[in-house]
Amino acid sequence: MPTPAAPLPSELGRTFTCADAQRAGVSPGRLRAKDLRIPFRGVRTVVESQPTACPPILDDAPLARDRALRSAVLTRAREYDAIMAHHAFFTGRTAAVLYDAPIDHAGDLEVGVFAPARAPRREGIRGRKVAVALASTREHLGLRVTSPGSTWAMLGAEMSVRDLVRLGDAFVRVPRDDRGRRQPREQRATLDQLRAAVDAGSRPGAARLREALELIRVGSASPLETDYRLDAAAAGLPDPQLDVEIFDAHGFRIGITEIVYDQWRVVVEIEGDHHRTSRDQWNRDIEKHAAYVAEGWEVIRLTSGHIRGAQPRAVPIVRSALARRGWQHG
Repeated sequence: MPTPAAPLPSELGRTFTCADAQRAGVSPGRLRAKDLRIPFRGVRTVVESQPTACPPILDDAPLARDRALRSAVLTRAREYDAIMAHHAFFTGRTAAVLYDAPIDHAGDLEVGVFAPARAPRREGIRGRKVAVALASTREHLGLRVTSPGSTWAMLGAEMSVRDLVRLGDAFVRVPRDDRGRRQPREQRATLDQLRAAVDAGSRPGAARLREALELIRVGSASPLETDYRLDAAAAGLPDPQLDVEIFDAHGFRIGITEIVYDQWRVVVEIEGDHHRTSRDQWNRDIEKHAAYVAEGWEVIRLTSGHIRGAQPRAVPIVRSALARRGWQHG
């Protein structure tokens, strides 16, 4: 039976540098034990003896995928932070994921430094040298990260206009709490801050950033909502109101809806998978939609299949509803 590894000094925590461990009296042999993982050269992370079992992440569970991705990136960022230079910072897609943005992150951690410092070169790290005028940084989750505005602008070199609008919508959204109250302090960035980041100086992708900036709106709660809004605008539908509180004739709030065509009394509900899998959410939706209809609203319910399917049908469906309510194109 193998001899258990000697306990580590508690002050080291779960992730630590080899240098700190050796100063605390840990032997080189102990640093090679199987209960330690090597995320980066010179860093060790204690392996959980009984890792928490995670359910499989399905393709129709984007919220679960986003949470799992953010958790994985946050873990890696904290591991690298143990040896990261004090003047370096997380940027690009890494920073965006740390801000809970809906964006893919399949590669290395993106780490920046301000010129003239030398960008880091290490396995698992994509180093970037950034002009001082083109980025600002802040502390977020205990890590040094580019601000949301700077993060968005720096991604202009590699993202399409539509992806930049999705990301911008996510950053300028004002979240609501469980009681439906807006939480302006939780807003990642304002439109003015995004504009200031674009205006900070010449940068790759500036034309795409300026085009995207004109399309970003406060109120889109998901990439699906952004996609619908962009498709509807391109098809000539009127601009909707976003994130709207709906009241009955007595002034009682009966719901909050993502997309509203108030002039024609049409509401569009874009339903993610949680609307189907949560029984409580399903029941709330039924009650809300019944209340809307009682107040004279027409309710259009759309899913990802309507918006992103092989033959998208969202715009024709909403166009027909608006026409029934008196809207005329042009």
